Amino acid sequence: MLSKPIYNITPFTLLDYPDKSACIFWYAGCNMRCLYCYNPEIVLGKGTTTFSEAISFLKSRQGLLDAVVFSGGECLIHKNILDQIKTIKELGFLIKIDTNGSNPNVLKQLIKSNLIDYVALDFKGTKSNFQQITKSDLFPQFEKSFEILLQSDVKFEIRTTYHSRLISANKLNEMMRYLNSKNYTGNYFIQSFKNNVTTLSDLPFSDRVQEKNWLPSLSFNVICRN
Repeated sequence: MLSKPIYNITPFTLLDYPDKSACIFWYAGCNMRCLYCYNPEIVLGKGTTTFSEAISFLKSRQGLLDAVVFSGGECLIHKNILDQIKTIKELGFLIKIDTNGSNPNVLKQLIKSNLIDYVALDFKGTKSNFQQITKSDLFPQFEKSFEILLQSDVKFEIRTTYHSRLISANKLNEMMRYLNSKNYTGNYFIQSFKNNVTTLSDLPFSDRVQEKNWLPSLSFNVICRN
């Protein structure tokens, strides 16, 4: 039986890769269970598309799309992901990875082999509340992935989903202090939780993030997506 790692494909987007046209491969499965996850069907479900079918789709889009975004779930937990990314890179597409940072060894191999062009790294929380939010003990792996990206030449961004019952204003400032301590100088995207949508857990109403509560004199750019 052929493996079907991809839950579905978004055939076109101008929002997910900065200044590029792209498609998104949504890989099924994840090694975290984030309470606010918007994609429970992807995290808990099974794939519907083989990699061969995905390649056939891409070959019909050569010259029309600039990039392929690998997302999920968590794309980097799939055992053949290195070979799959290499195959798509050889077709001439730029590669962006959306990752929770839980597989630093795979990320390091991708960077060493010059197979990725852009990374969006999810910053779920600090060490003290990471387990509560993600139901995992993978903060050390996230931290290692962050360090690998800081030491590389690959363009990357950091992003956080903000739920006011999970991340207080003080906790958000703690997260920003953490980024400052690592001398991060890129973009930090804070996305306010969308109320009244299906998520992995049943969460109470969340207030929007308040910019006035942010720390002054940050080394990076904070961009709020409300």
